[in-house]
Amino acid sequence: MPGPKYGKWLVGAALGAIVLAVVAGGGRVWPPRGEALAQDEGSGAQGGGPREHFKIENPAELGHDDARAVYDRLAGKLRKGYRLSGDRTAAVYQSWRRYNNAPYRSATHGKRFVNNFANAIGKAYGAFEKAGAMPVGTIVAKDSFAVTADGGVYSGPLFLMEKMPAGFDTASRDWRYSMIMPDGSIFGVTKGQDAKNVAFCVTCHQTAGDANDHLFFMPKEIRSGN
Repeated sequence: MPGPKYGKWLVGAALGAIVLAVVAGGGRVWPPRGEALAQDEGSGAQGGGPREHFKIENPAELGHDDARAVYDRLAGKLRKGYRLSGDRTAAVYQSWRRYNNAPYRSATHGKRFVNNFANAIGKAYGAFEKAGAMPVGTIVAKDSFAVTADGGVYSGPLFLMEKMPAGFDTASRDWRYSMIMPDGSIFGVTKGQDAKNVAFCVTCHQTAGDANDHLFFMPKEIRSGN
């Protein structure tokens, strides 16, 4: 589990208590690619609070191209941190198909920028609202990063949904939710470690409705389907 200071920050962010003042548009990544970054190499399980990787200019005008550039620079560090959890998905999810062509801000994930990946079993995810009920074994993964009003870029959690066998949890339509922190610590797992910390995931996704199998989808302009 994250330390008290980090845990307090994350609970607030996960519940939407932290609202980052970032508005979509078209900013510039700073420093430019190839220049030195503010280092964040010590992302072990005892890593403490959220760590800044680099800063960007005009964070209130971060458009799709610049969101892609930020993620390109951050993806390896995200994967490295999540893998410390030992979760098998954390090690491989970036090799799966990504169903958005640019990171987008998600109001239901603390207004962080997120990406949507799904494994091969869950390829029907690419049909979006026409996907129907997903098969057992489907895993949907969302990695994330935050951009603050002063241009700081920070690693965010990895959010996972895995479709379990029928009867696992009727309230969640048998989805198991997991949340892995940037330092590899486990924030919560449905019917597992610190399950109470991800109970809000079930409640939130219920509002997507049974017809969508409790799934939300990204904005249409950045979708990359089957």
